[in-house]
Amino acid sequence: FLFVSAVEVKIEVVIPEKERSKEEMSPNGKASPLIYKVNGTARHYHLEEHPIASNPYHNPKDVVEASVCHVKDLENGQMREVDLGCGKALLIKESGEFHAVGHKCPHYGAPLVKGVLAKGRVRCPWHGACFNISTGDIEDFPGLDSLPRFQVKIEKEKVYIRASKQALQTQRRTKMMAKCISLSNYNLSSTNVLIIGAGAAGLVCAETLRQEGFSDRIVMCTMDRHLPYDRPKLSKSMDSHPEQIALRPKEFFRTYDIEVLTEMHVAAVDIKNKTAVFKDGFKMEYNKLLIATGNMPKALSCKGKEVENVFNIRTPEDANRVVKLATSKNVVIVGASFLGMEVAAYLAERAHSVSLVELEEVPFKKFFGERVGRAVMKMFESNRVKFYMQTEVSELREQEGKLKEVVLKSGKVLRADVCVVGVGAVPATGFLKQSGINIDSKGFIVVNKMMQTNIPGVFAAGDAVTFPLALRNNKKVNVPHWQMAHMHGRIAALNMLAHGMEISTVPYLWTAMFGKSIRYAGHGEGFDDVVIQGDLDELKFVAFYTKSDEVVAVASMNYDPIVSKVAEVLSAGRTIRKRDRCCFFLFFRTGDMSWLTGKGS
Repeated sequence: FLFVSAVEVKIEVVIPEKERSKEEMSPNGKASPLIYKVNGTARHYHLEEHPIASNPYHNPKDVVEASVCHVKDLENGQMREVDLGCGKALLIKESGEFHAVGHKCPHYGAPLVKGVLAKGRVRCPWHGACFNISTGDIEDFPGLDSLPRFQVKIEKEKVYIRASKQALQTQRRTKMMAKCISLSNYNLSSTNVLIIGAGAAGLVCAETLRQEGFSDRIVMCTMDRHLPYDRPKLSKSMDSHPEQIALRPKEFFRTYDIEVLTEMHVAAVDIKNKTAVFKDGFKMEYNKLLIATGNMPKALSCKGKEVENVFNIRTPEDANRVVKLATSKNVVIVGASFLGMEVAAYLAERAHSVSLVELEEVPFKKFFGERVGRAVMKMFESNRVKFYMQTEVSELREQEGKLKEVVLKSGKVLRADVCVVGVGAVPATGFLKQSGINIDSKGFIVVNKMMQTNIPGVFAAGDAVTFPLALRNNKKVNVPHWQMAHMHGRIAALNMLAHGMEISTVPYLWTAMFGKSIRYAGHGEGFDDVVIQGDLDELKFVAFYTKSDEVVAVASMNYDPIVSKVAEVLSAGRTIRKRDRCCFFLFFRTGDMSWLTGKGS
């Protein structure tokens, strides 16, 4: 919010009128305890009214106001991190107006001042989340929360910020949400919205429905024993406990009446009767259905695959168990996938030895290309990871039931106390084969730009779907990225409410190994050339992936925020051409996009 007087510039957290009281949107009183029979046992769910945070300005002692700069200190298109004494804010000047929001990305805390400002939003330099500079609202993912917005005032050509101390400390804002009107009146075996799967797509779908004022029943069900959690951390921070990586605390689900049924396995979907049939015989009717079941890891098919201490990393318990067993022991990882490489990096300093077995000649060759793959491989080798390439596992040998050795088809025998399998995944859609929902030859659910399946009222999202990617001329693709799952869930929710919203986001991912990250934006499947800028040996580079004459993706290491800058170019519908080699260096060094004058140029 901006207002100008003849005197100074100030910033203050402003809550829209419709968001000032959650009670106004929540006619739901305390519901009676709900009882479900899950896996043969009765479970009680008591949905309570929780205290709601009020306007942060209700207490004058919670408000701070400070002069942060002169109006001429910032040019249009500039950002500055400013200190208000008890916390910092991000001050932005665009089109002659000042805006102020939280200075840290709510996802992992990246400094947004190092991000990319373009057309009314700022993009995170680390993982690509986007926030509206006028409202603070999150517009692209990953992450669930928005930024706090502060009031700006100009007086005597000075810029002032007025803000809630609490907002400055938390640096995040959860959007206002509706609640269920009266859960006690519902038939326990029916729901308005049923979400199968409790990952990022499912959770964002549920939250978006509530944010849009949906006040009917929402039920999420998952085979997992935990509430939704940050799944990428299973391979990046393997000793994290479930409560440490939870996306939302238990109280959140109670407050906003989002029911989560854990350890529930859907065995079939009856689209004619709009019913989900669970493995234990329980049935639940729905009006709208979201299928967001993700994928299932592939298992080894070799002799001895059932021996003890062979793991797929699927749950926090899996990751925790591997770390415990691997400490000071011999670890063999099968598959140089993202999961396999991240696990290898995490265990390298903890295990006695880490060996990685891969069928290809270079890690990440199909995704990042041979040159980048070799640079990454060299980094791993310098950190004591031993590679066995262009071979497979032929046998897992045991001693007293526990893993002892991994035998390769090359004839090599590796000592192994623990084996982690990361050879890819398949969509978890087997239960839909007889449903009538359109599934492709690889098992992916086929959806349109609105995340709708061929069945009215049935939506699908996340790793288990193929959808039209605007970036690649609406080619049907599968993009199993954390960021994309978030966006799928949001689009599905909006279209359950008949908003007619189409997906157009640019894929964005990252991987973390040995304290270094590779950022990646776009969709490089089928690339035929890689243009490298920088120094691969020093692990400071940008790689442009091209197909024919067009740049279809970009990856970088130690050169933020170049990937976020490219993501903004692609998001604007512009095309970077391979023939613009003379501009790559300028783009790489300065991020100057002035040579991109329009779509196709």
